[in-house]
Amino acid sequence: MKIRAKNHVLKDLIEDLRKKGVEQPIWTSLAHGLNRPQRNKHEVNLYDIERNAQAKETIVVPGVVLGSGIVTKPVTVAALKFSGQAQNVIEKAGGKCLSIQEVMNSKPETLRILG
Repeated sequence: MKIRAKNHVLKDLIEDLRKKGVEQPIWTSLAHGLNRPQRNKHEVNLYDIERNAQAKETIVVPGVVLGSGIVTKPVTVAALKFSGQAQNVIEKAGGKCLSIQEVMNSKPETLRILG
């Protein structure tokens, strides 16, 4: 797989995910999601997270989390970027906003990719 990203931090993250994908295929899927062209990047709104996530679940977004909607459940969300409003709403609901690298290092039991 050719890495499209020009950002060296994103390139390193994709390579780490591909290496980790040998153990668990979900990391390979996440690497593919991050390696999309810029015009096809994932953008997930809060109402998508509210609708698709269970309480205390870990959700990974291979892109940006935007602040349209509300979240009432405590969920852990990992993404490349968060809008300021999205981060505030998730944290007020009792959830956490993490980077993808932090989730990869914490080795969660269950993970879902949204986007």
